[in-house]
Amino acid sequence: MSTPAARPLPYLLPLLLPLFLLAACATGPSLENRGQVTAPPGDSRHLTVGSAGFTESDLLAQMYALLLDQAGYRTSLITVANRELYEPALESGQIDVVPEYAATFADWLNARTHGADAPPAGSPDLAATMKALRALAAPRGLTVLAPGRAVDQNAFAVSRAYARAHGLKTLSDLGASGLRVRLAAGDECVRRPYCAPGLEKTYGIDITGVDPKGVGTTPAKQAVRSGRDQMVLTTTTDATLDAFGLVLLADDKHLQNADHVVPVVNRARAGGGAVTGVLGRLNAVLTTADLAELNQRVDSRRRLPADVARAYLKDKGLLK
Repeated sequence: MSTPAARPLPYLLPLLLPLFLLAACATGPSLENRGQVTAPPGDSRHLTVGSAGFTESDLLAQMYALLLDQAGYRTSLITVANRELYEPALESGQIDVVPEYAATFADWLNARTHGADAPPAGSPDLAATMKALRALAAPRGLTVLAPGRAVDQNAFAVSRAYARAHGLKTLSDLGASGLRVRLAAGDECVRRPYCAPGLEKTYGIDITGVDPKGVGTTPAKQAVRSGRDQMVLTTTTDATLDAFGLVLLADDKHLQNADHVVPVVNRARAGGGAVTGVLGRLNAVLTTADLAELNQRVDSRRRLPADVARAYLKDKGLLK
């Protein structure tokens, strides 16, 4: 998932610095500021669509933008790989729409609202997860649209040779083996309950450290293929594992929660019925298998996310 977005703003780093300095200083709708959000839902005619900087997020952002363009909006795309940066910008209205994952985002907002030690808000129950997520998002001026059919959960992969040598098919197998495991993942993994802490608590896996190479990136997979690391954090829709000689270990104790794809919007700028309707049409069509295939077209066949997104929407009759 290392392919960059095809339509990021040019010279992104110089632009991002003032953007997020402004976000940090502005009096926005977040819980860190006073009062509850009272602005009614609305739709600005110019919308900024955010991507988290990995292939799937780029694809989803491209599809959102194409559908919104067709509906008469003017859109810009921006790539911000760190949720700690793009979520405040979403609250302030500097980013209007982002693709998110229900349980992951619920847990992230819950930790930000109630502290890192708060009980998780996400669960394998989609309805309960959405209820918790919307309750956490609303006071921040965010609207979480209906979840789609597509589900992309965290997943963990090892090299095929490593799995064969130690008889590993599941994460339980790895825990029972007593092997010491260095994990290639994002730097957030050290504290997220469904990453390193969850692997240790649920499966008894001996995580000796987190190599901060990102989620499912090429360097992370190369580190596992070379033996520098023993396992990589990726996702269930990663289409490049075979090319790196990697295999997923089954989450047999259901550590991962209901990570359905959900569009999250700034309520005052993109929370009206028009945007909801546009993005809802994609949610009704896009499946987990579709996402995996789209990821493969970008990551394995080296096609541009914008081209893949456009072809998919046309094939499904969503784009003229």
